[in-house]
Amino acid sequence: MIRINLLPHREIRRRQQQQQFFILLGAVAIIGTVIWFSVRTYLGEQYDNQRSRNRYLDGEIAKLDKQIEEIRKLKEQTASLLARKKVVETLQGNRSEVVHLLDQLVRQLPDGMYLKGVKQTGNQVTITGYTQSQARVSTLMRNLESSPYLEKPGLIEIKAMQQAGQRINEFTMNISITRTKTEEPAKGPAAKPAAKKG
Repeated sequence: MIRINLLPHREIRRRQQQQQFFILLGAVAIIGTVIWFSVRTYLGEQYDNQRSRNRYLDGEIAKLDKQIEEIRKLKEQTASLLARKKVVETLQGNRSEVVHLLDQLVRQLPDGMYLKGVKQTGNQVTITGYTQSQARVSTLMRNLESSPYLEKPGLIEIKAMQQAGQRINEFTMNISITRTKTEEPAKGPAAKPAAKKG
């Protein structure tokens, strides 16, 4: 006996296609959800890894900043110590300078003159004093010019004034200390007085 299907075959086919469509749609949704979850998990792990790296880098940067600060302090201390060392070396190198200066001022000062003040700035010395006559200032300048420790005397000012009822002259003069020739001329003055005594 022949069976005849009286159901409309087009409608059945349409239902089958709809079922396939929904199945495919569900499969795509599931696959999409899996992919989204996997990507989100992966990106979350990457984000956490990056945050941990950033924290590590921040910690290392903080350590380096401390080290840089310590290095800066050490450099400042080193510079300060070098400056002190230089000052000490300068003082040791020129410690006899003041002795020679005062000695030469006393030796070269003519009679009738006395000093009021001596001020040294570097190798420049400014002296002020009083004299009974202006000619003695010229004598003092000649004496200082011949000194082995002093050079370039220059008169800045000389003026007449009254002191204790007497007329005197006040003078101001600049001289330079001879630093590079200190040792050689030291033998010269010692030899000259010996020649005079002999």
